Amino acid sequence: MARPILWSFRRCPYAMRARLALAVSGQRVELREVVLRDKPDAFLATSPTATVPCLDTGVEVIDESLDIMLWALRRHDPGEWLDMPPEGHDLIAWNDGPFKTALDRYKYVTRHKDVDIGAERSTAVEFLARLDGLLGHGEWLFGKRPGLADMAILPFVRQFAHVDLCWFHAQPLPHVARWLAAFKSSGRFAAIMRKYPPWTPGAPAVLFPDDELKQT
Repeated sequence: MARPILWSFRRCPYAMRARLALAVSGQRVELREVVLRDKPDAFLATSPTATVPCLDTGVEVIDESLDIMLWALRRHDPGEWLDMPPEGHDLIAWNDGPFKTALDRYKYVTRHKDVDIGAERSTAVEFLARLDGLLGHGEWLFGKRPGLADMAILPFVRQFAHVDLCWFHAQPLPHVARWLAAFKSSGRFAAIMRKYPPWTPGAPAVLFPDDELKQT
């Protein structure tokens, strides 16, 4: 295989964070956009869980977004995203566990019967309040530059906020709101959110990141 293949879906927060790490590290892949309601056979044959993102390196298949981030950054980490305190890994675990569970129940209310939406939203806000406390001391979670925790968590905070933006901005989370706004307005975010046509067999390869994106 000429280069690794990344199966992705533009709006999926897990796929977003994988693309963020690939972009900053400059690890070029062939990006294949998946339509989740019509998953290609080639994707289903590659991904053990049939979920995005999925990275086929040619040597192994990496089916977890955080593992894809680590794969890319361990090869090249110009922003030193991996240089963060142990608390950063704890925050990612909390994001991927209790926060994501509460987010799903809050966002996809019709899928979860007999769930107290207010309680789930409160659980999520407890985590955001913890982040807000950290962000009160610096531009990013652990200082003046972004790290793995920032980029692994921000796509999910964005998803939570967009369930009800008016409600979100009314919450006493000024530092989280500022952090999220800076992320959404960044060139890095705009670049990884470019739209690509769904992959089909025989379609021209889409290289990611391109030279412009590697500079963001």
